[in-house]
Amino acid sequence: MTPEQVGDRLGTLLADPEVTVGQSGGQAYARATVDVPAGRWRDAVRTARDDTELACDFFDWLSAVDELAEGFDVVAHLWSTRHRHGVLLRTRVPRDAPTVGSVVELFPGAAWHERETHEMFGIDFAGHPDLAPLLLPPEFEGHPLRKEFVLASRVAKAWPGAKEPGESEAGTGRRQAMRPPGVPAPGEWGLSAAVPVSAAPASGTPGRARPTSGPPAAPASSPPAAPTSSPPAAPASGPPADGSGAAEDSGGGA
Repeated sequence: MTPEQVGDRLGTLLADPEVTVGQSGGQAYARATVDVPAGRWRDAVRTARDDTELACDFFDWLSAVDELAEGFDVVAHLWSTRHRHGVLLRTRVPRDAPTVGSVVELFPGAAWHERETHEMFGIDFAGHPDLAPLLLPPEFEGHPLRKEFVLASRVAKAWPGAKEPGESEAGTGRRQAMRPPGVPAPGEWGLSAAVPVSAAPASGTPGRARPTSGPPAAPASSPPAAPTSSPPAAPASGPPADGSGAAEDSGGGA
């Protein structure tokens, strides 16, 4: 069934002029939405579960939305494991007396969701077996997900993003830029972390040399070595050992 067919089917079965049928999302995420009076909340959940064409046998989740002066919207999502379609059931309860019937008898898995919604929004679920605190300590006062609930920690200390860049508590000076979570400091990663501090250039630029355009420069030629000041060796006195000198003498005399 399409979301339109699901909504129309449930609206027809409830046969209540106060029931409103619509649609939430789009394309593959589209869901039928059915708004019912608080007095028909339990009947709407039972009808969506028991009707053979709807067969919403799986309770997905339940929560609430604070609509301020208009009250609270209680929202539940049911899903059919057989037909692969779902429906969003919604009802509105007044702010001064937020009460709606519990659906734990129809879906036992709703007990946890109703306890959390009761704790966070202060909505009472009539017929719930035990609305004991689930996430907060028993001595906690208030309902944190109500829009009028004051975050005491932000009263004592302003939110870091409340001020514009360049502003400070005194009105002068520029705030130090904050790194996003998970981003290491420049000295903790990359080339600057691999090169020792003593070997890094003084200007703070990476130690890798930038290639230049054009042919490489010729290496500088070293000056010729200076001549030694020692005089040449004197010829040895006497004839050579191999007798060549004697042959030259005899030839020259002839």
